[in-house]
Amino acid sequence: MDKNKELGDYERLAHLGGGETRLARQHAAGKLTARERIELFFDPGTFQEVDKLVTHRCRDFGMSDQVVPGDGVVAGCGRVDGRLTYAFAQDFTVFGGSLSETNAKKIVKVMDLALESGTPIVGLNDSGGARIQEGVLSLGGYADIFLRNTLASGVVPQISAIMGPCAGGAVYSPAITDFTVMVDKTSYMFITGPDVIKTVTHEDVTKEELGGAMTHNAKSGVAHFVVPDDQACLALIRSLLSYLPGNNLDDAPRGALTDPVDREVAVLDDLVPEHPHQPYDMRGLIRATVDQGEFLEVMEHHAQNILVGFARLGGQPVGIVANQPAHLAGTLDIDASVKAARFVRFCDAFNIALVTFEDVPGFLPGTRQEFGGIIRHGAKLLFAFAEATVPKVTVITRKAYGGAYCVMASKHIRTDVNFAWPTAEIAVMGPEGAVNILYKRELDDSGDPDKLRAEKVEEFRERFANPFVAAGRGYVDEVIQPRATRSKLISALRSLAGKRATNPPKKHGNIPL
Repeated sequence: MDKNKELGDYERLAHLGGGETRLARQHAAGKLTARERIELFFDPGTFQEVDKLVTHRCRDFGMSDQVVPGDGVVAGCGRVDGRLTYAFAQDFTVFGGSLSETNAKKIVKVMDLALESGTPIVGLNDSGGARIQEGVLSLGGYADIFLRNTLASGVVPQISAIMGPCAGGAVYSPAITDFTVMVDKTSYMFITGPDVIKTVTHEDVTKEELGGAMTHNAKSGVAHFVVPDDQACLALIRSLLSYLPGNNLDDAPRGALTDPVDREVAVLDDLVPEHPHQPYDMRGLIRATVDQGEFLEVMEHHAQNILVGFARLGGQPVGIVANQPAHLAGTLDIDASVKAARFVRFCDAFNIALVTFEDVPGFLPGTRQEFGGIIRHGAKLLFAFAEATVPKVTVITRKAYGGAYCVMASKHIRTDVNFAWPTAEIAVMGPEGAVNILYKRELDDSGDPDKLRAEKVEEFRERFANPFVAAGRGYVDEVIQPRATRSKLISALRSLAGKRATNPPKKHGNIPL
């Protein structure tokens, strides 16, 4: 037998996956095949596959007659913008992309290689779940993957793309990874499907409503990005990786310095409205300040009262955390606290400096928040900022009231540089609320309480709710003109380039989960 021909036959079968008919069905569903995804994700010609000819070992339930080289997953490494990255792509055309003992071992192999070499790992998920014919072997395969996800957490970046079904135990691997991207209309995630839910709870719900991309991006917060198709998904992951280091010991990759460092942004001088209760869009401030106006927002549709994402300042990647006055007045609630805390901890794990834009009137009041545990969840964000040892810079644009002032990267929790705009108000509470408490008796006895209240509000604002009192105490390093924000931030970050801070020796902290 011609050994070269035999090898060629095996490789041809591996590239065919589940066969021409199933490949065509994949395309008809608006999805790329596993190999097409891999080729599109990596720089052209750089992908090196591992275990290309591996086959399953199951001989029960007629499986011995259904052997496909590769066994439903394409795995290996390649380059993304010239940087080494490991990835695996589940092949839905082979047994519905179900996880077997052998393809789990392939996934585990590339995860181990990524961890050993200090490179990111990307998982392209498109699977019907555990392979039923293999029983506990397939379940063990999932557990092996979960363990690697956990061990790799905080060591190398882990990104999951949901590009088809992801149900049952399979969802816990993406849940442990750092970022999850979902493709709209062709992907879904849930623990139990609509049929089981209808049987158990008598609720009627579709797959899209239960676990579709917008459900997890807007409601549950399980996913971080939603994209329209496979191509956009892979492009977004490449863009995300451009902000991230290969591992926790590396620095984030610097971009080309094409935006002047000393560029003034005159429009910021008029960004904050004169009326303290009038909203404005914090995204405008971010985009006007960062390099080229490029802001890769994370979890855009969830907890919109806080913004998080990646940008560059002077070519340096930074993590942005910002209250959003245009939504719920920028208050901190349960979802916003958890969203921001996880992002802060990711940036701290991977040496990405944090820039905070603060305009926060406090924590969102109400029984729903209190009963839901706002105390515990708000403490997560406080813990995350206080624990972080990366360079931290804060800009207070307007309100910084009460405990929320302390939480949002204040000087008191080891933030390195704190700026304030002249419009900043730093106080225990807003002037109106403070006056109603401090001067309640005088207001009740006054013949013209509205006039007296206005006078006392102005007096309180002059004495307490301005940045100069905090600056006089050293809690604000400098009161700056808004137009100078970009240059001040870049200068501060450059002065912190060699920062080396540590926490007390311990196994790990006990963040209030």
